[in-house]
Amino acid sequence: MALGLAAVHAHAAGVAPQAYATAVAPQGRSVPVRAELAMDSSTEDRMLALDPENISAADVRDVLSRSTAPRIIALQGSLPLITMQPFAEFLIAMGYPERQLADPKSGALSYASSGSSAELAGAVAWYYETDGLTPMLIGHSQGGMLAIKVLHELAGSFGSEVDVWNPLTDSSEHRTWIRDPRTGAIRPVIGLRLPYVAALATGKLPRFLLGQWSMLKKVREVPDTVEEFSGYTIEWDPIAGTFPGSEPYRATGSAKVRNITLGVATSHIGMPLARDLARNAVTRAWIEAYRTEESVALPAGAEVDTANLLHAADIWFSVKKHWCIELQRSIRARRSDAAAGA
Repeated sequence: MALGLAAVHAHAAGVAPQAYATAVAPQGRSVPVRAELAMDSSTEDRMLALDPENISAADVRDVLSRSTAPRIIALQGSLPLITMQPFAEFLIAMGYPERQLADPKSGALSYASSGSSAELAGAVAWYYETDGLTPMLIGHSQGGMLAIKVLHELAGSFGSEVDVWNPLTDSSEHRTWIRDPRTGAIRPVIGLRLPYVAALATGKLPRFLLGQWSMLKKVREVPDTVEEFSGYTIEWDPIAGTFPGSEPYRATGSAKVRNITLGVATSHIGMPLARDLARNAVTRAWIEAYRTEESVALPAGAEVDTANLLHAADIWFSVKKHWCIELQRSIRARRSDAAAGA
């Protein structure tokens, strides 16, 4: 795609492109129609009974994976020496559906960060309208900047309208509205609120060096177009230009913003290398037991690599939390519609 959502590293196994139906909306334009979430009533009941703050490995395997999941767009840094593919493969190994991480057109698991934030914001709206679940964004370095810029696009910081962008045709749909899959109402793209966004090792210094002037101030400001934002900062990071006492991320309104400081041993370039954490029994058990509000020592051992363990575990906790919340919202909306029509 022109916005940098084009495939840059396809997963070796490949993912077949997804098919989407269309329906006629106001002004005679066709819009995507989301597939119904395939769950029987007993599975829905189990889904609604889950506590999003305490999702176990069994909950992921036996309940969440019985349906679909919000699309996750993993955005790599400006110099893709290491892309976000290893991190996407970590999420897949932990139980996240590969089809919701892969580009539906190419099968790529890592997305470039050099394109248009407006087009990415429009694609996020398209995915919500199509899938019925609001996407999540995880960005590394410049990818984190792009994720934050998308939030500002949706907040109207750069303009009063955002076009819906079709990631399958790589083009604008020449409309600035979507049909909300939960309410059935027509609503603008502006104001769409994402459930979760994460930025890894994203600093102000590269914005200055790359001439990204519009984001110099905004890169640490989190608008209300996300429910929960996690910012991961390496204590001494000359690439991002962050050092002890660096400016934290802050909410401009009601968004929940978490600042997580990582130790000096964390590599800026190597942060996405998390795949093997899901394959090692010790680190996987630590990840599955991790809770954001608890402080637990990292596991020790000669064969245990903990370099990327904290941010990987923290992101996985939030991803499965918001996966659960999004499915619960969709189920409740459908049941409410069914009750109203009875």
